[in-house]
Amino acid sequence: MSVSPVQRSPHRVIAFYLPQFYPIPENDQWWGKGYTEWAAVARARPMFPGHRQPRVPTELGYYDLRVPETRIAQAELAREHGVEGFCYWHYWMGNGKRLLERPFEEVVRSGVPAFPFCLAWANHDWFDKNSQGWDLLMKQEYPGNRDEIEHFRAIEAAFHDPRYIRVDGRPIFLIFSPDLIPSPKQFTDHWRALAEQSGLPGLFLIGRSRRSDLDPERYGLDALQPGQLFPFADRARRKGERLRPGFIFSAANHWASRRLQLPELQSYREWAPFIPHVSQSGYSFPVAYSNWDSTPRWGRRGTVMVGENSQIFEEQLERAFGLVAHRTADHRLIFLKSWNEWAEGNYLEPDLHSGRAFLEALRSAVERSAGIPPLLSTADDPLRSE
Repeated sequence: MSVSPVQRSPHRVIAFYLPQFYPIPENDQWWGKGYTEWAAVARARPMFPGHRQPRVPTELGYYDLRVPETRIAQAELAREHGVEGFCYWHYWMGNGKRLLERPFEEVVRSGVPAFPFCLAWANHDWFDKNSQGWDLLMKQEYPGNRDEIEHFRAIEAAFHDPRYIRVDGRPIFLIFSPDLIPSPKQFTDHWRALAEQSGLPGLFLIGRSRRSDLDPERYGLDALQPGQLFPFADRARRKGERLRPGFIFSAANHWASRRLQLPELQSYREWAPFIPHVSQSGYSFPVAYSNWDSTPRWGRRGTVMVGENSQIFEEQLERAFGLVAHRTADHRLIFLKSWNEWAEGNYLEPDLHSGRAFLEALRSAVERSAGIPPLLSTADDPLRSE
């Protein structure tokens, strides 16, 4: 029996997974009958010379996540190329309101695929971006104690599932924007208590943050995840690093594109080495990006990484592995954004242009990860490895 890249690697690669590939009543109301993310992907068109749109899926096709065979094929492809598990985006809008929960609930209920998973709470309002600004589609609510209990009970069975991804025995739960919760420490304390009442050894709570100075302890979190696609502030603070001409151009382009109402163009080659980083203010896990083009979703207000390249992606992964190589096994987590965010041009699934190139780059990096030297020492890490 062959050994998978995951079994060979001392690191843990978790890929974010978007469930918005099947119709729901809310999307029918907002966008038209039968809308899924594929509608935005298929109608995308080039906006400048060399702009690669639309992006066309190949092996998995324009799938429907209500189909179990699709979910099985995704898991097999991910496992084959070094992904330990999927981190499903989870939408609890408050007052018991959920969105896009069906694929994950069917995975938990059926036991298929036999592939690890965890949850990330996308605790933000749902907006539509237009030429004048933003339209609010659905507001994220925080009704308080009773709703927090109902929220926990809704996913409690998943926390007990043997497939659920854990750190030191504790199920991982990621919060997209902990600073949006009115009383985040109260919330995290409450959920930790509920977990213990449920017979769990606690929770491992990760907060995603666009701020490099967020204190995880203040929010009751175990760790952070950097949320900046282009980490200007973090890069500028790093000791010994200088702003290169390409970065200065990048900042100027950001300003000009917004003034001219054009897509913002950024260089994948310039940014890729700096995207996987760890926070200077607390224990955190790096995030790697294979690509980015949000024009299918946001049109001329989108952002495009030009020059995406699987070899550069592989080098980016090597840096990410190096940032956690000094840690104990459970804590060598790397997050990939994303497995299937097609409307943000941010995915690993095979497409017509690159085929499996980015997946093969991932597998190559994972297979070599045992030999990648650490970029940090144990003493440099906010949480000492034991």
